[in-house]
Amino acid sequence: MRKALVIAALVCGALVAGHAQAGNGKPINAGSADPLTLAVFGDWPYGPDVLAAAPRFIESINSDPKVRLVLHVGDIHSGTQPCTGAGLSPRPAGSDPTFNDRVFALFEQFKDPLVYTPGDNEWTDCHKSREFSSGAPLNELAAVRDLFFPSPGVTLGGRKMRVLTQAEAFDPAHPSDAQFVENVMWEDSQVVFVTLNMPGSNNDGLRWTAPFTNEAARLQEVAERTAADIRWLQQAFALAEANGAAAVLIGLQADMWDPAAAAPGGDGLGGYTGFVHVLADLAVHFGRPVLLINGDSHLFGSDRPLADPSSATGKIHGTQAVPNLARATVQGSTNTPVEWLRLTIDPRSDAIFSFENVVVCQTLPCP
Repeated sequence: MRKALVIAALVCGALVAGHAQAGNGKPINAGSADPLTLAVFGDWPYGPDVLAAAPRFIESINSDPKVRLVLHVGDIHSGTQPCTGAGLSPRPAGSDPTFNDRVFALFEQFKDPLVYTPGDNEWTDCHKSREFSSGAPLNELAAVRDLFFPSPGVTLGGRKMRVLTQAEAFDPAHPSDAQFVENVMWEDSQVVFVTLNMPGSNNDGLRWTAPFTNEAARLQEVAERTAADIRWLQQAFALAEANGAAAVLIGLQADMWDPAAAAPGGDGLGGYTGFVHVLADLAVHFGRPVLLINGDSHLFGSDRPLADPSSATGKIHGTQAVPNLARATVQGSTNTPVEWLRLTIDPRSDAIFSFENVVVCQTLPCP
């Protein structure tokens, strides 16, 4: 009960603070029981071939009469493309200062509200040689925030939507959480939606390399962000319980059960274990459907990763059984067919969530 009162107070405070944005609608629409359809994708536009096909991809979504919301779960360029070199003088020779601006322009071409949560390629991994050592991770994250979250609590896309942001509704006991403008929450169709900055590369668990080596800063970044993510997730579930929501939907970038990361020589998955344990406990207590959508591993799939603690995915993080947690990994844009996930939410159905892939083209580049 106390947690529900806390989240209610935070929501009310954020709504008052965001009164100037009232024309963008209410972030908490607890009364709606109408079906809602989203277009969900990630790891886009990624590379030159996909960038060239972006108009066709956008039109496929814009022309779907059912879609009312767009969700991008991170990684706007590939792991072998440069970052912006933000905040560095001179900028690294391999940097691309304008790429993010071009992606922003594409995001604004979607006619419906677009919610974006960052991936590792656009900030965490910018120190890597395969990204041409083209950016300092914290500088790149700051640049992503400045560009893609210019109005806290307001989405991108042609038709803006008001959402609740952790920058407005942070726990006063943890004022540093106010920096996480990218963590947002809203409620519609009796579902609480929450996005979290949870990147690949083992949750920024890999040491940054020269010339950006700063282990103290990296460890602080991981600790602050992961703790803020957990508190934001707890607030989302508290809101869902307080409002009697039918389900919770979580959007983030990392595939926290990626077999390639768990294999010898992979990035590892231990950086996610603490978060997954909290997620498991919250989902079990909630008792109703929870859907996690991630990108990162590029191949579409759906499963219940924590339903059986003795299964391959269940053993990775060692949680209790969580039969009500389902997961969908969206297709990476460099895989074929090129497609996006049409997710339908119907709070009047027992399943709540249903989804299907919409094919844009069978090959790259799109003919």
